[in-house]
Amino acid sequence: MNRKDLNKTQRWVVKIGSALLTDDGLGLNIDALSHWVAQIVDLKKQGVEVVLVSSGSIAEGIKRLGWQGRPSALNELQAAAAVGQMGLIQAYESEFSKFDVHSAQILMTHDDLSNRKRYLNIKSTLETLLEYGVVPIINENDTVVTDEICFGDNDTLGALTTNLITADVLVILTDQDGLYDDNPRSNPNAKLISDARVSRKDIEAMASSEGGLLGKGGMYTKVMAAKRAARSGAATLIASGREDNVLLKLFNGEPIGTLLIPDLEPLTAREQWLAGHLQAKGTLVLDDKAVEVLRDSTSDLPAEGVTSLRGAFQRGEMVVCYDAKGHEVARGLINYPANELTKLLGHSSQQFESILGYQGDTSFIHRDNLVLSE
Repeated sequence: MNRKDLNKTQRWVVKIGSALLTDDGLGLNIDALSHWVAQIVDLKKQGVEVVLVSSGSIAEGIKRLGWQGRPSALNELQAAAAVGQMGLIQAYESEFSKFDVHSAQILMTHDDLSNRKRYLNIKSTLETLLEYGVVPIINENDTVVTDEICFGDNDTLGALTTNLITADVLVILTDQDGLYDDNPRSNPNAKLISDARVSRKDIEAMASSEGGLLGKGGMYTKVMAAKRAARSGAATLIASGREDNVLLKLFNGEPIGTLLIPDLEPLTAREQWLAGHLQAKGTLVLDDKAVEVLRDSTSDLPAEGVTSLRGAFQRGEMVVCYDAKGHEVARGLINYPANELTKLLGHSSQQFESILGYQGDTSFIHRDNLVLSE
């Protein structure tokens, strides 16, 4: 995909960060929010379905509660999110209603996407909303989220949403003009990268991991989000939300921001779901032969190829597979709980019944439940 093809795309996910929405923490910037809503409505008129991933609830809550900065206590962050989400969604509903466009609020945690049934239910809901011309507004459910079940940042949530609904484009609006070859906050000579393929090895090194005062991520999380979005074949645009008519300019192919072009082999829908599991319950270490089998064939993970394990996982939970040097090879849903798997290490599948007292699966991870790492 190149820029001239953007006006042919039909489904976008647009992510707007906290610093933009809250005017760097001074409360919701209604004028800016109104401007983005008008552009989204304009995109809809041109045949583009839009899902909005919006930060800002915690920052707005902090403002409403009169706090001087972002708290560190989880219960205070959750309280701020609960208060701020009211103002955030109220503002969106008010602005969209001016154009007779309905909006819908969807709050998610990582558990919602890691559970296969809930994952498919969310996908169905989003597809139905888009079918009826509604603009879904997605945010992480910060009122209940903990470190164990959070996405980490809304860039990642935007990418997973892109995979979920097979969007053509992920747009990440930020307070920077795009991806630079160095951190522009510390290097005034840093150059903006207009276009790059997501497979480029150096773009991760270029991206700063520094986030703003309100957000969790930096440019690094946006680059990683682009790589995740590419799993379903989507392009990613990173651009300044302060650029006038930024969404319309991007749609018309104007050379602003950074376009990260998907050039990796897209994953199947189930592989995308598996790869979207951000939280693993355990790890397996594989020998060289098992690594070779996984990478060069469509085989299951052979029982004989696992040399060690860590974690107290249960059957059906996500585990990550590493090679002997500590490089991630794959991740998948395990066929045995950790206490039974420990007994099976070093044994062939023909011995499983005599060891466990029942005949279970002949492999540790079935190929249908496994996805190779990038």
